[in-house]
Amino acid sequence: MTIYEAERKKWRDVLTRLISITQSLAERNLAFRGSSEKLFQPDNGNFLKEVELLAKFDPIMENHLSKIKDGQTHAHYLGQHTQNELIQIVSGKILEAIVTQIRDSKYFSIILDCTPDISHQEQMSIILRSVALRGKPEIKEHFLGFVNVEATTGLNLSTVILNKLNELKISFEDCRGQAFDNGANMKGKNQGVQARLLRRNPRAVFVPCGAHTLNLVIADAAKSSKDAVGFFGHVQKLFTFFSAGTQRWGVLKKHVKITMKSWSDTRWESRLKSVHAIRHQASEVREALLEARQTINDPVAKVEAQALAEEVGSYRFLICCVVWCEILTITNIVNKLLQSASMQLDIAVNLISNAKASLTTYRDTGFSEAQTTATSICEVMNVEAVLKEKRLRNSKRHFSYEAPDEPMTDALKNLEVNFFNIVVDSAVTSMDERFETLNQVKSKYGVLLNFSTASQMSSESLNAHCMEVQNTLTFRDDYDISGMDLAHEIQNLPDLPSDKMTAFELLSFLCEKNLEELYPNLWIALRIAVTLPVTVASSERSFSKLKLIKSYLRSSMSQERLSGLAIMSINHDVGKHLSYDDIIDDFASRKCRKGIF
Repeated sequence: MTIYEAERKKWRDVLTRLISITQSLAERNLAFRGSSEKLFQPDNGNFLKEVELLAKFDPIMENHLSKIKDGQTHAHYLGQHTQNELIQIVSGKILEAIVTQIRDSKYFSIILDCTPDISHQEQMSIILRSVALRGKPEIKEHFLGFVNVEATTGLNLSTVILNKLNELKISFEDCRGQAFDNGANMKGKNQGVQARLLRRNPRAVFVPCGAHTLNLVIADAAKSSKDAVGFFGHVQKLFTFFSAGTQRWGVLKKHVKITMKSWSDTRWESRLKSVHAIRHQASEVREALLEARQTINDPVAKVEAQALAEEVGSYRFLICCVVWCEILTITNIVNKLLQSASMQLDIAVNLISNAKASLTTYRDTGFSEAQTTATSICEVMNVEAVLKEKRLRNSKRHFSYEAPDEPMTDALKNLEVNFFNIVVDSAVTSMDERFETLNQVKSKYGVLLNFSTASQMSSESLNAHCMEVQNTLTFRDDYDISGMDLAHEIQNLPDLPSDKMTAFELLSFLCEKNLEELYPNLWIALRIAVTLPVTVASSERSFSKLKLIKSYLRSSMSQERLSGLAIMSINHDVGKHLSYDDIIDDFASRKCRKGIF
């Protein structure tokens, strides 16, 4: 028995180290295997290399590798199948811990998004948002893995998510919110994912992604004016010109401190970096173009450099640059804040309202400020701050009862009317239209998300708002709260630390003072309100992990291994609290290993 226990302890110690190596590689998104599967080979991969490194300092692993090298044991547990098994077990334990937390929280929201991977397979990221109640309330967004979907229709995506919840034994009846992007297959009113899920559970309120909606607002504004379209075309030409060769890029870096960046067609915040670099270094960029014209031998490139230098030094281009830099700065600040995993609906609505107010204020004085800034830049460049007037075209028209508009002869006024006013007005109007759904959700939970006004309401008005919350959280004969009791609890609240508390701050206050049982309806309503998602940024961040894990050299990875590694990488905080003994017991229960471990 002493020999048996010593052997058993040795194998458990070995497996503990292998599990730790597996978690370490998964958290850093590193490849496990190399082109060789043998120890002490230069190309045997990160997993075996870490085993060899550990054996240099750890007597247990040193003894284990010496027995493998001498042929005294054939069960080494270092092969690819053991690696896959450990990944599967650890990721399964992490999912079990996450599901336990979600069941304790009871209420949750669904966040979905899809993207193709390197092997051209559509991967759907599934994230559940809930409020952890162990100790102090905390907003959590848990990643449940990637699922390979064959079709991106609303029917197929809704079926996949429901099957995933059933597999994890999470009741969809406890879902209180869903957040997707603005694709037709997601937000469609009849056949979209949100419509199909709402028919099964009307309490799962749909919230469109705020960050994606804000990007669409800027895209609408950029397409509304010809001058805006032409401006971004020239900015793209600048980056294309300098990035076409190392010599040109070297000339650019010699003159500027911040180089121009490439951008994404969907993420408009990425364009701010390019516009910002030109806005604050317009003179330096023009000097770089003039020097490139002298050093380049290609005659076509010389002409292009000359044309771009004239465009960068033009008064029209500089005014457009200053205006767009200001608009993108206003929206980028809101966009960054919306992408926080702990963002709440009431704060998001206030941020969007402030951004709209800032754009409205900027419309009154923005163009004159842009003229002043552009004029100072022109003085630095030693160019004339004058707009070139274009010849007005006279086209023959047939007889009409409506007289044509008088042509605008002032070029500066024409730029203000046909560029600045159109762009800003389009952004403000689009913000009202595209965030209408978000405002409707806020109105349903208005008494909870704008708590500062609740204390000033009359009893009838407060009762009406609380009944609106009850109707939102009612399905058939099942309701989460009582509206009349909620109104009574709000009226009898103790003195609060602040009159302008958010829903999450009020929830934390009730928990800190142990008032959950005295205000049960308010406690439940606040938990649900805080659970509502605002963006799908967490799904987008999981796609970044997807690109790191399933790269070009690892494109043949199986779906199970991919999802397991992603769960271990994204939810590494949960993995740190796992018990090695539980993992080893699960590993031992497979393939009749109980006698060994």
